[in-house]
Amino acid sequence: MTDRSIVQIAFYAALMAALGLLPKVAIPVLAGVPITAQSMGVMLAGVMLGSVRGSLAILLFLFLVALGAPLLAGGNGGLGVFAGASVGYLIGWPVGAFVTGLIMERTKTLPVMPAAALSAIIGGIGVVYLFGIVGLVIVAKLPVMAAIVGNGVYIPGDLIKVAIVAVVAQTIARGLPSALASRA
Repeated sequence: MTDRSIVQIAFYAALMAALGLLPKVAIPVLAGVPITAQSMGVMLAGVMLGSVRGSLAILLFLFLVALGAPLLAGGNGGLGVFAGASVGYLIGWPVGAFVTGLIMERTKTLPVMPAAALSAIIGGIGVVYLFGIVGLVIVAKLPVMAAIVGNGVYIPGDLIKVAIVAVVAQTIARGLPSALASRA
């Protein structure tokens, strides 16, 4: 792994932490799983860094959270967060970043903006929701259908995040193409 890759991984882990500074929106459904900006960090890591580096950035972030760093939205951290209702989403983040990056890598013939949007929708929303739903069923003991339907509250905000990620990727691809490592 190159020095550049290590810096990129650390940068996107730091970006995840910075996105955690934005206030979370508490939702009285789905066992209190909040709306946060950090899911956009998962999308950005995959779109910008690709599958391996993107997922490593999120794993580094989660490692710091597990060590007790209060980096999740609302200032949460420590092993206890991995026992709560959000655990499925947290476990899904690195997988979502991997899938997002993999799709970006495999769609090099598409223009950046639609490839980034498609990648973020499938990996950053679809994969993360899948893990989140499983976590809600296992940890929060929600019925499967309630967990699936309850995720609907997150869709509008996540689609806005997808649009932001696609615009950011397109802008960076125009101004500094080498920063779009998923297309290198």
